[in-house]
Amino acid sequence: MRAGQRPEEKAGDSKEAPVSAAVALTPELGPSWLRPLVDNVDQIPDAFRRRLPADVLAMVTAARATASSSRNGRDAAVLVLFSGPIDGPADGGLPDDADLLLTVRASTLRHHAGQAAFPGGTSDPTDDGPVATALREAHEETGVDVGRLHPLATMERTFIAPSRFHVVPVLAYSPDPGPVHVVNEAETAIVTRVPVRAFINPANRLMVYRRSLSRRWAGPAFLLNQMLVWGFTGQVISAVLDVAGWAQHWDTSDVRELDDAMVLVGEGGGLR
Repeated sequence: MRAGQRPEEKAGDSKEAPVSAAVALTPELGPSWLRPLVDNVDQIPDAFRRRLPADVLAMVTAARATASSSRNGRDAAVLVLFSGPIDGPADGGLPDDADLLLTVRASTLRHHAGQAAFPGGTSDPTDDGPVATALREAHEETGVDVGRLHPLATMERTFIAPSRFHVVPVLAYSPDPGPVHVVNEAETAIVTRVPVRAFINPANRLMVYRRSLSRRWAGPAFLLNQMLVWGFTGQVISAVLDVAGWAQHWDTSDVRELDDAMVLVGEGGGLR
């Protein structure tokens, strides 16, 4: 894992201006190894929902419909940023050094404290669409130079019932995103670029549910050195691996309660 936080860089060091204007999608600028994902991005919702039991899917769908019809909820976007060489292996597979940008929210926050997430957040009135929101928020959270990034595609707008957000994941690529770091320690504990192969490795995968809910709500999760990736972020990554054709068979019967799984963070799991 390449830890993105650099001690020599402080909040406010990044000079790039925040993004608010409309940003065009440029799928043609993606590398060949991301092409299966870009070309089949419309299949991600089905892969996302495939992990949900039928009754749970029905409840989620109903909640989403109610929120949409009543305009109940806030718009948000997250950046799903892959980095790696423009030229992949000769066989068209995934480069060994491809990675994905993630953050861990500060433990002091009121909502989603300590949770791993894609950089992103709520849309501002000045944002011209979800791509602009995702880039602006990623810059504000990680200091990433948005001029180095190529937005490739947007995924389906998804309603997150607990937080009442309508979230659009924005798929992007950079051959070299430059330095990233924690910009505001009150909001973010970790900024890191995680090797994609750490997510693919079956030894790092499990299913997680919250004690307040039933085991039927268990979703895909990833146990890494510095974090447990679960919830919406874990579901999106799992769906991306399936659609891109990168996923390997893993033990979906390994179901852990969230608190029990969090205890395992840093105890030798991850990045194998």
